[in-house]
Amino acid sequence: MLFRNRRCNFLFQNLSLKIVNNTLLLLLASHAMFGQALQPSLSAPYTGIGVYSKNFTDAFSGMVNQAALAQATAAAAGVYGERRFMLKELSNYTVAVVLPSKLGGFGLTARYFGSEHFNHAQFGIGFGKKLGSKIDFGIQFNYNSIKQAGYGSSSVINVEAGTILHLTEKLQMGIHVCNPAGGKFGKSNSEKLASVYTAVFGYEVSDKLLIGAEISKQEDQPVNMIPVMQYDFAKQFFARLGIATGTGNYFCGLGVQWKICRVDIITNWHTQLGFTPAIMLLFNLHEPVQQKKD
Repeated sequence: MLFRNRRCNFLFQNLSLKIVNNTLLLLLASHAMFGQALQPSLSAPYTGIGVYSKNFTDAFSGMVNQAALAQATAAAAGVYGERRFMLKELSNYTVAVVLPSKLGGFGLTARYFGSEHFNHAQFGIGFGKKLGSKIDFGIQFNYNSIKQAGYGSSSVINVEAGTILHLTEKLQMGIHVCNPAGGKFGKSNSEKLASVYTAVFGYEVSDKLLIGAEISKQEDQPVNMIPVMQYDFAKQFFARLGIATGTGNYFCGLGVQWKICRVDIITNWHTQLGFTPAIMLLFNLHEPVQQKKD
């Protein structure tokens, strides 16, 4: 009988601890959402590795820096999903579509974070154009909506823009600014989206190896440095990995390319909060489109 009571107490304590931890995570997420930018996926640096290169870009490159849309020559689409720290309430989903034209490249994006109890959705349209052989520029307008059960919803529009410099055939650098004006939610304008400033470089060591580093500063947050790399160890297989020093978040993934489709299986590890599994699907939809030369 004593053993049974101890076992029940042990199970009850474990259950209580899990409930408390999950509640704290949800409260932290909700607090971060109000007055901060849309919670980016933990694999955002993973999906953005190819932005500052000519041979490693994909459908998500235009989300990281809209200037990458200027180099789009074929229609493409991507779908990304993650379950942050294995919690359903912290799920994150993203869809990106790239549409090239003779004037430049257009990008359509949709993002969703949260659950039916609290969520943040974002819909954006971006455009990128070449300003010469050495520089590209891009801009995007986003519609943001936050909703919390029992408290209604609120929305705001914000803007982000970026530029990419093609220093050499192998070395690219860029700057990206998100929400410099600080869009505010609600009638009282008491909650605002955070401003984020990012500087990145990418260097193609060879046609199989890309290395890069990102330095970003989000409003009211410490500077975050993210070294990344991609290595193609076979014609259809590659690996990506990196670390976000500001958050102590490690990420890596394996990708498989098959004709017009690509699948990436990704994992993130946070030193205190644990694993976040993710998957990314990419599709190249049409033949290349030749852009109009100025």
